[in-house]
Parts: sequence; structure tokens; C-alpha cells
Amino acid sequence: MIAPKGSERIRWFHEARFGMFIHWGLYSLLGRGEWTMFVERIPKEEYSTLARRFHPRRFDPDAWAALAVESGMKYMVLTTRHHDGFCLFDSQVSDFTSVKTRAKRDFVAEFVTAARKAGLKVGFYYSLLDWRFPGYFEPKKHPRDKEAMIEQAHAQVRELMTQYGKIDILWYDGGWVPSLPGVDMAEFWRAKDLNRAARKLQPHILINNRSGLDEDLDTPEQHVTASVPGRGWESCMTIGDPCGWGYIRHNPNMKTVTQLIQHLVTAAAGEGNFLLNVGPQPDGEVRNREAARLREVGEWLRLHGEGIYGSERCLLKDSMLGLWTAKGTTGYLHVFRWPGESAVQACVGTRALSATLLATGETLKTRQERNGRLVIQGLPKAPPNPHASVIKVEFESRPEPIREKDRAAWLEGKAT
Repeated sequence: MIAPKGSERIRWFHEARFGMFIHWGLYSLLGRGEWTMFVERIPKEEYSTLARRFHPRRFDPDAWAALAVESGMKYMVLTTRHHDGFCLFDSQVSDFTSVKTRAKRDFVAEFVTAARKAGLKVGFYYSLLDWRFPGYFEPKKHPRDKEAMIEQAHAQVRELMTQYGKIDILWYDGGWVPSLPGVDMAEFWRAKDLNRAARKLQPHILINNRSGLDEDLDTPEQHVTASVPGRGWESCMTIGDPCGWGYIRHNPNMKTVTQLIQHLVTAAAGEGNFLLNVGPQPDGEVRNREAARLREVGEWLRLHGEGIYGSERCLLKDSMLGLWTAKGTTGYLHVFRWPGESAVQACVGTRALSATLLATGETLKTRQERNGRLVIQGLPKAPPNPHASVIKVEFESRPEPIREKDRAAWLEGKAT
């Protein structure tokens, strides 16, 4: 059953707005991203030898959780198994796991404990496909192998839903089947049965839309695009190049803190979440270049998070200044391009009662003119924050735009 926006099951998600995605596994040892096995066509036996080297001495899930909290994030989603089939958990239907190879550790169990201790919600990424099965690439040639892969997926989802207590998000991936264009993914993976079983075991779980069924959450990837009002969604994105989610040793094209904050604000303005990825190093540590950016976003949120967490769509038009979010009768103008000592928002149909700089509480002057021009004065010449500054505006009622019946009236200074 899909959770409507107002339901208790999804309410925490709409309050959260910001989460940490973690891609980490055997592929981290290679330092060329999580698709290396397939992209380089590494035979499965050769690839499996990586498990003999996977012994992360600096794996510290408490440090991951502490970084997430410091960054202002409210939940974490870990790759319990990626497309290479290597499980970071104790699976009874596979020997290709961190528990049965050199590490001898259930990293998922340790991750869950750390997240809960830090007060964070817990999400499990799980790839339906497994490159080690010929039946994935050629299901018509290897029908029994295909069925074995699907049975494994169902069994492992049941394991994930039963072995680690309450889980908040089931984040599927890998539902596509390249040799069967146009195939019904939900039918191929028997997704109705799969998700029904997951919900029976975890009644409060939120499930994304990557098993071939809509379920609860849309998942735009590497772009921030809002879903229809009332629909749960989150934009997942890398800090570095979009081609790789797992650790890439040489990845100089990192997004700036300003870019990350603007993506977060854009998601919040559309009533969605921003799931920002880190790719820990093979030893389990998040590299400084990623961690420093996250901490700076967290510093921004400590001053401006009121306009992000639990945000609603604001009906006022976007402007050259930036984007609006809202909470009831309060509007938050997130200014990306600082205008100087006064700011103007056109076509405001609701009376503004007061305005302040959110970070400082400094009172600003407001006046409203014909054609809904809201003028905010008394701003500092320079932006208070180098990334984005927020003006909080209290309105008489829910902020709404005017309708311009005569779109040319403003040219002559006339009311619309």
C-alpha cells in the first residue's frame, strides 16, 4: 500500500529532507567505481578474489553516523549488496558475503547499531540483479539460472527484513533487464510478492520505485526533479562525477558546498529529499574532501534548517533571487543571488506581516505595492552567508500568488 503524504508511516520522511547514501563494498578496493566488474568484464572467479583482501581496518560505522548527524542528515541508506552480488550481511543463501570471507564481519549489523544509536533512520539499498548469474544477462538461454537469481533476491530481502530490527527504507536498484527491452520488471522480479512479504515483516517500511512498482518513493538520480504534490520522492546524487558512486581514487570533479546546498534547497522546495552519496575508501573511512563538504552543509543547516526540515511547497513564483519553501503561513526565501540592500518578489497576493534574516533574527522592513510587488528593505549590502541566505517572511495567511488578469498592466504601472 502506497503511503499518502499525511500518513504517519511517511511523515518522518517528509520532515527529514536530507539523508546519507553510502556505496561501499569489494569494488572500493579497485578505486574505479562500483560498476568496475561489469565495465571491465572481470570474470566472476577473478573478481571473487577481492574478498580475500577485503579487511577494512578503519571501518567505523559510529564515525559514519556522527558525520551524518554533523552534516544535518536524518537518515542513512547503505548498500547491503550491489550488482556484484557481494553481501555485507550474513546471508544463508550465498557464500559471497563479508561474514563468510576474510572480514568475518556483518557490516550491516554494525551499521544498523550505529545509526540507531545516533538517532538516525535506517535504510537498506539492495540490488535485485546479480552479475554473477548468466541468467541475468541471457534469461532465455539460462531460465533455471534466472529463477535461481530471483529466488536468491527474495530470500535475501526476507533476511534483511528479519535480522536487523525495524528498518525504515527498502531502497531497491538493478531492476532492469538489458536483454529483454520492454519487459515488465515487476513481473520479472515477482515484485508484488517480494514487497508484500517485506511489508508483512516491516509494516512501517517505505519502499522505492525501482522494483517495477510505484510503491512509496520516486528516485530521480543525479538531478533534482520534483514529483507531483503529495508524492514521496528523493533525489540521489554523488558529490563527485555522476559516473561513479563507489570509491574512485582520482575524482577531481567534486561539487562545491554551494552547489550541494542549492540542490538541497531545490529538493526541499519541491517537498522532496536530498540523498547525498559518499563512497568510503577501502579501509572504510570517508575521505576528507567529502567529509569537509558535508560538515559545511551541516553548518549552513544549523542556521537555516528551519526553512528546510519539514518544508512545504510554497506557491509563490520562483525568482532571480532563489527559491521559496513554506511552513503554514511562513515563507522562507532562499536567496542564491544576493540583490543588495533590498529584494523584490513580484506577484505576491498575501499580505506580509514581518520579515527577518533567518540566521540572525535581524528585523527587515516590508512594503507591498501594486501587482503584488513585495519589497524587503534593510538588507546588508553583502550576503550574510556565502552559499545561500534565507529571509523569513510571516504572512497573514498561507502565501499565495496573485493572478495577473492583464499580463501587460504592469508596463503602465497599473494594477493587474
